[in-house]
Amino acid sequence: MYPGSYVTTTPDKPAVIRPSTGETVTYAQLTDNSTRIANHLRDLGLQVGDTVAVVTDNDLRVFDVYWAAIRSGFYVTVVNHHLTAPEVNYILDDCDAKIVFASANVADAVALAHEIDVLSTPERRVAWGGSITGFMDYDEVLAVSSAEPLVDQPRGADMLYSSGTTGRPKGIKPNLPGTQVDASFDLISQVFGPVYGFGTETVYLSPAPVYHAAPLRYCAMVNALGGTVILMDRFEPEASLALIQEYRVTHSQWVPTMFVRMLKLPEEVRASYDVSSLQVAIHAAAPCPAEVKKAMIAWWGPIINEYYAATEAAGVTLIGSQDALERPGSVGRGVLGVIHVCGDDGADLPTGEVGTVYFEREEMPFAYHNDPAKTAAAQHPDHPNWATTGDLGYVDEDGFLYLTDRKAFMIISGGVNIYPQEAENVLINHPAVYDVGVIGLPDDDLGEVAAGFVQLMDGVAPSDELAQELTDFARAELAAFKVPRSIAFIDELPRTPTGKLVKGDLRKRVLGV
Repeated sequence: MYPGSYVTTTPDKPAVIRPSTGETVTYAQLTDNSTRIANHLRDLGLQVGDTVAVVTDNDLRVFDVYWAAIRSGFYVTVVNHHLTAPEVNYILDDCDAKIVFASANVADAVALAHEIDVLSTPERRVAWGGSITGFMDYDEVLAVSSAEPLVDQPRGADMLYSSGTTGRPKGIKPNLPGTQVDASFDLISQVFGPVYGFGTETVYLSPAPVYHAAPLRYCAMVNALGGTVILMDRFEPEASLALIQEYRVTHSQWVPTMFVRMLKLPEEVRASYDVSSLQVAIHAAAPCPAEVKKAMIAWWGPIINEYYAATEAAGVTLIGSQDALERPGSVGRGVLGVIHVCGDDGADLPTGEVGTVYFEREEMPFAYHNDPAKTAAAQHPDHPNWATTGDLGYVDEDGFLYLTDRKAFMIISGGVNIYPQEAENVLINHPAVYDVGVIGLPDDDLGEVAAGFVQLMDGVAPSDELAQELTDFARAELAAFKVPRSIAFIDELPRTPTGKLVKGDLRKRVLGV
C-alpha cells in the first residue's frame, strides 16, 4: 500500500509532522505532491529501475520524493548530507542518479552535482527550503507538473549506501518486487507491521536521520499503514520525552546509545514526563547492553522490543521484553531467514560456539551495486543463498541468537579472541561514564591489546584513580583477558547521528593514521 490509499478516508490527517518548524504534510498533500513529482520524473524520461537521489536534512519533502519514486518503479537513494561534496558526488555517480533533490540547508554537500553529465541541467537538480545555484525550485516543479493520477504504479525500492568505514561506500541494491504499489506491501510493512501493531492509529516518533535505513523505512511504513510520523530534526534526550508526552506517541524507534542518554538524565527530569501512551518502543542498529535494556523495561514497562537486521535485509530476528529479561544479551529468534552460525571453513558450528552469522533465504536478497566481489564475499562459499553482514555470534539450544561483535572489530591478543562489545556493555553502566569505546591497539608482544576510551559525565574529572576504578569495575564482571589493558579519557567519541560508534575514526584519532 501507499499514502494514496488514505486520501478518500483521511485526507486531512497528518502523514508527517516536523515539531521543530510546526510543518505538517497531510495524506492528501503527500499524495498530490508525490504524484506531481512522479509525473515530472516520467516527463524527464526516467524508466523502471532508474535511480532518484535525495540529499537532505530531516525535511518533510523527502517523503514526497520517496513516494514519487516508490510509486514509479524507481530506486531512491537518500544520501548522508554530512559527507563532503566529493563523497556525495561519488555516490550520485555510482548510483547512476538521473535526478537529485536537495535541501538548501545542505547546499555544500551537492556543490559538485553539476559535474555529473546526467545532472548537468537544472531540471535534474531540484532544491527546496531556499535556493541553490543551478538548481530548479521545488515549488516551481510542483506547480508546473501534472497532478493527473498515475495509472501504472510499479513498486520501487530504496538503494541505500553503506557507511564506507572500510573504503568507499557501496549501494545495497535489492531486487525490485515486480508488483503494483497499491496492491502490495513492502517487506518492512509485511514483517514488522503486524508484529508491532502499526496501523492507522499509530503515532510514531522518529529521532534519527532519514538517510539511514531504519528511520526512512519505518517512517515509510507508517505512511503506508495510515499513521502519523513525528519527525525530529535530531535526537535530544529530554526533547524526545517531551514529544512523547505532547503527541501521545504510541510507537518509537531508538538505538541503545539513545536509551543510555535518556537513562542518564536526572531522575526528576525523567519522572516529569508522561510516557504512558507508548505501546511499543523498538531498538536496533547495535546490540543493547543487558543492564540498559533492563533499566528501560523498568522505566517504560515491558514494551521494549529489539530486532536484529541490516540495510541488506539478509534476515531478521525479534525479541520482546520478557525473553530479553530471561535471556540477557540475546537479539532473538529468526523470523525472516534461517540462522546459520559458521566457522572459518563454512561449516555449521554446534550450539553455543561463536562464528559468522548467516541467514538462509530462498535467494540472495541483495547485491552491492557495482561491486560483485563484495557481493560474493557476503555469500556463503557453498550456499549462495546464505548471506552475512560480517557479524559474529552464537545460538543457544532454543534458537536464540547472541551477537558477540563485528568480525572487523574483533581483537586478537596473544592468539585469544576478544570482543570489545563485552567490555563496552559493562563500562557504560558505571555512573561516571557517559560514553565508551574499546578498540585494539598494536602491541609488540601480543600483536594487539584492548584499550578503552571513555567520555565522562559532566562534572566528573579524569584521574588515574578513576581509570583504575573503571578497570576494577570491568574486572568484577569480566574475565581478566577481556578487560581493557588501559583506560584513556576522551572529550567525545566519534559516533554517527544514529549513535553508531565509528571505531575506524577512533583508531585513526588515537594512532594518528
